[in-house]
Amino acid sequence: MGSATTQALAATTAALDAVSGVDLDVARELFAAARAVGDTPQLSGALADSAAEPAARTKVVDDVFGSRLSPATVSVLKTAVEQRWSTASDLVDGIEELAIRAAAKSDPGADVEGELFRFSRTVAENAELELALGSRLGDAEAKGALVERLLGGRASGATTLIAASVIQRPRERRVRQVLARAMKIVADERDRTVATVYAAAPLGAAQADRLAAALSKRYGKKVSVNTVVDPSVVGGLRVEIADDVIDASVSSRLADLRQRLAG
Repeated sequence: MGSATTQALAATTAALDAVSGVDLDVARELFAAARAVGDTPQLSGALADSAAEPAARTKVVDDVFGSRLSPATVSVLKTAVEQRWSTASDLVDGIEELAIRAAAKSDPGADVEGELFRFSRTVAENAELELALGSRLGDAEAKGALVERLLGGRASGATTLIAASVIQRPRERRVRQVLARAMKIVADERDRTVATVYAAAPLGAAQADRLAAALSKRYGKKVSVNTVVDPSVVGGLRVEIADDVIDASVSSRLADLRQRLAG
């Protein structure tokens, strides 16, 4: 990610924070705008053209979206196109990130990160489903409708909208990668980070709470814990958080011992 895009994301995120009444409809409109811009090279090129005056780019937003989207959504989009982005692709990703953040804002009580994680695990454990959602030949809208059917009544509206939307435009990324990106954005919006914990058996509620508290103290922000049951861990835990890996598993210690004995 270029420095221009980093600054643009900060500015657009601040603009979204300043908008009152951000709800699921705003998120849905931002996802639709991201798809429209991403699917039309001429439009994305015009909106990301740093050689054009910002006023000219915001006029394009008015002309294309002004009569179709709510004033709140159009306002956020105008702020986005006023910024300088490293690439047109970054602008599209930036609008999608705004949509994910808006969905997270719409239902602060929902366990969006946890629901996205559980859906990601469902995909990982079902090769046929992963193929159906990840195939480049599949219809994007049909993939979104499939996700809505799978999550309907089982996850919050925010989670369902995010998952169904990001899967429609993976941009050369695998299904689990787009879901992982969405999880990180939701966690960042809620000022926390996500830890993936690999254990030989499911963690009890008290164990998960203690681990989350210890990690929160270590990293200086609230940590959400997602658990993957992996028999190869044997015992103990392996924790992946941000760019860190904390491996306290028996299998890791045995591997170290074998390596020392062999050397």
